Amino acid sequence: MKIIIAGSGKVGFTLAEQLVRESHDVTIVDLKEAALRRAADMLDIMAVQGNGVSANVLREAGADSADLVVATTNSDEVNMVCSLVAKNLGAKYTIARIRNPEYNSTLAELRKDLKIDMVINPERATALEISRLLRFPSAANIESFCRGRVELMGFRLQEGDFLVGSPLHTLSSGVKRLSLLFCAVEREGRVLIPNGSFVPQVGDKLYLVGQPDSLDKFFRLLGRYAPKIRRVFLVGGGKISSYLMSLLENTGIQVKVVERREDRCRALQLQHPKATVLCGDGTDQELLESENLSACDAFVALTDQDEDNIIISLYARQMGLSKIIAKCNRLNYAGIVHSVGLESVLSPKFITASHMLRLVRGLTNSQGSVMNALYRIADGGAEAMEFTVSPNTRNLGVALKDLRLKPNILIAVLVREQEIIIPEGSTAMQAGDRVIVISKDSGIRDLNDIYRDEGPVGGAQ
Repeated sequence: MKIIIAGSGKVGFTLAEQLVRESHDVTIVDLKEAALRRAADMLDIMAVQGNGVSANVLREAGADSADLVVATTNSDEVNMVCSLVAKNLGAKYTIARIRNPEYNSTLAELRKDLKIDMVINPERATALEISRLLRFPSAANIESFCRGRVELMGFRLQEGDFLVGSPLHTLSSGVKRLSLLFCAVEREGRVLIPNGSFVPQVGDKLYLVGQPDSLDKFFRLLGRYAPKIRRVFLVGGGKISSYLMSLLENTGIQVKVVERREDRCRALQLQHPKATVLCGDGTDQELLESENLSACDAFVALTDQDEDNIIISLYARQMGLSKIIAKCNRLNYAGIVHSVGLESVLSPKFITASHMLRLVRGLTNSQGSVMNALYRIADGGAEAMEFTVSPNTRNLGVALKDLRLKPNILIAVLVREQEIIIPEGSTAMQAGDRVIVISKDSGIRDLNDIYRDEGPVGGAQ
């Protein structure tokens, strides 16, 4: 696909990096020469210097024949106008990054009037991820499929866990009755798709998929059940915190937030009168102690500095908090934070890129199976995707044990009307099913991409 990205900041660069990896023709437009030079030096892209709202600049970048234009600058207004101009020039699809909460109530009208095909709000998407983690504190990571009916969770194995040292196929009948599936393992920097003979070890990060109530019962069996979170301490009062406070307002969770900027503190207190807003330095240990941090159930570090988030999260861990979530955009910190015991680390730029990639892959899909969700798991080492099976999907009605799947592909869950199915060898896909696929291959755009050979299309074989 021919794709133009306006803005080469964190989100734009991360998206370009992934799109180039998937062999798309990418052009980046930016006013800043240094940013463009960095992108051009590091990625196989074309670079055009100029304003993304200028028709001449977009025309030079090729918007008149582009399959997709993605506006990811720091200005919502620039992104909206860029999308409109690109559509008027002839771009087939547009995505706009819109972050200001004031636009939330009119997004439907804005999309229609400005011809925007998809709106992405990185801060709100990150807040939603955090709210899910707070709802299920036993998990280090959590992703949602099929409108919340199926969830995928990651957790680290500890000494004494009953899973350690035994092949997965030997699990007790109590665990097997829960209808769950171990779908991926992260071990010493490698990602594995496990089978029944896989033997978990201490330190492995296991990814488990199933219905939320089954996952809850599993963590109780594992002895990891955490009581419901009632008090949350936030450091950093930016947009993510504001969206998160809105999501938590009617859940009964008490929220306390520390923010340096006085004007921002006043705004947060006006927007969220139920919360406690403190004006101060969230990295100040004396302040955290005086505000009774240790009495809280969860701690969320959301400052603009990754280093500060890591340090204060470690302090919260030292204070005995069991649920700690930190924002960290720098991928090279991933190994460090996990090695010191910080498991729930979120990157807004990667969350955003995953949402955008779902649309891109959907547009390049010629067979018609719709990609409903795409998540990168295990620090980007694997992907979890949800598809709706179309009548044109190959091998309908064929037992899974008879399919010739590519290596490192797992069909993890089928959702058929009201039934959640953890598939067995005799299970077969039908048109209309929702299917969750786990893959180490980042090039899966369509369900037909999971097979080794061409084979017949549609119908029972």
